[in-house]
Amino acid sequence: MSRDQTQRRDKLLAALLPAVPFDGWTRAALRAAAAQAGIDAAELAELFPRGARDAVAWFSAWADRKTLAALASRKHERLRTGTRIALGVRTRLELLRPHREAVRRALSLLALPGNLALGAKLLYDTVDTLWFAAGDRSTDFNFYTKRALLAGVYAATSLYWLDDRSENAAATGEFLDRRLREVLAIPRLRAAAARFADPLGILRRVRAAAPFARMMRKAAA
Repeated sequence: MSRDQTQRRDKLLAALLPAVPFDGWTRAALRAAAAQAGIDAAELAELFPRGARDAVAWFSAWADRKTLAALASRKHERLRTGTRIALGVRTRLELLRPHREAVRRALSLLALPGNLALGAKLLYDTVDTLWFAAGDRSTDFNFYTKRALLAGVYAATSLYWLDDRSENAAATGEFLDRRLREVLAIPRLRAAAARFADPLGILRRVRAAAPFARMMRKAAA
């Protein structure tokens, strides 16, 4: 994807996000945002041919990209793995804080039966990005176990965060730390992974069809 295409999609997303809490992820909202951004119908169809589904996918990819960039600017090589992962999750949620209702609406859309595969793919892209940012370069069985376990933690933490009204989302941070302590205990890693046999299979299939994380790695290189 060219830099120009990325910038045009980002521009359209920026115009769309303020309207999503009121109008949802809809074609009507997309058309209004496109008009505001000076994008005609033909260009809108080129940028997001599947309408709201593509817009939600770009929103998630945008958040992954911004998270990767934010983490790349921090020196955290000496931090423990669990701390790096927690930092990644917190960074992404903080970036999404101004768009909390857009996230809620996106999750509702992705929960529809026809969008479950897309939701799984976007979740995979996110956890893969978080592990990559944390320095993980594994290619063996641990590659899948790490992503499967973090997928559960990230999904649960995101749902908790949506209704968290504590100052600076402190309650969400505590929730995240508890979940990470449970799943990142090394002696229990393989035993826990055994309970995720089917999700691991899903992640393998999703990985093969998930270009976003690989694109962001090349961009960050």
